[in-house]
Amino acid sequence: MSVLSKAALPLVVVTGLLAGCATHSDGSAPLNQRTWPICSLLGGLVGGGLGAIESSGWAAGGGVAGAIAGGLICFAQDGDEDGDGVFDRRDRCPDTPAGTPVDHMGCPLPRYPASSPRPEPAATPEVITLDDQGQVLFAFNSAELMPGAQQRLHSLVDKLNDPAVTSVKVIGHTDSVGSDSYNQALSERRAASVAEYLISQGLMPNKVTSQGLGERQPVADNDTEEGRAHNRRVELHLN
Repeated sequence: MSVLSKAALPLVVVTGLLAGCATHSDGSAPLNQRTWPICSLLGGLVGGGLGAIESSGWAAGGGVAGAIAGGLICFAQDGDEDGDGVFDRRDRCPDTPAGTPVDHMGCPLPRYPASSPRPEPAATPEVITLDDQGQVLFAFNSAELMPGAQQRLHSLVDKLNDPAVTSVKVIGHTDSVGSDSYNQALSERRAASVAEYLISQGLMPNKVTSQGLGERQPVADNDTEEGRAHNRRVELHLN
């Protein structure tokens, strides 16, 4: 082996060894530049050991050469000490907490509060109102449907049976003539009469409910006949 090759051997081996070892134990990033003294020491030991293989006179020279080569290699490395994926030389925000998303300069990305989805507006039930204005719905003081009222209800069955209509609530109302208790009971009977008729015409029974509210919710003045005719009504609430 020539003198030149013997001199180069320690440097080649030390360079290769340190270049391979100049990473974290998990291989994720190069050693930080501040570790160059450790690299110099390691290079000196390896270089001296390789020199001693040849002769004791080579040990000192190999150690010096290895120390210089190791220090230069590690100092030249650009580390990522905070593990954010941005090398320290470009990292403008060192010591970023682990797991923090960062930009290309190593600084945390801005975080914005998550936007809450807008609640969907509640569906407004469609209300179909049938009253005594122009055509009497029920016989006097009775829950019996008049023929005209039956025709009006029959014309609504297809609409009420639409799959988009999940339920139909029949609500009966009266005018203020008579006592509160009597009007309440009358409104309940009339609402039930309408529900039963709709079912008899083909409306699914599980879609229909009925309720009476008596005279409690007038929509017109009970002091006039016209107003009382508006108040004597049945409402179909479609959901």
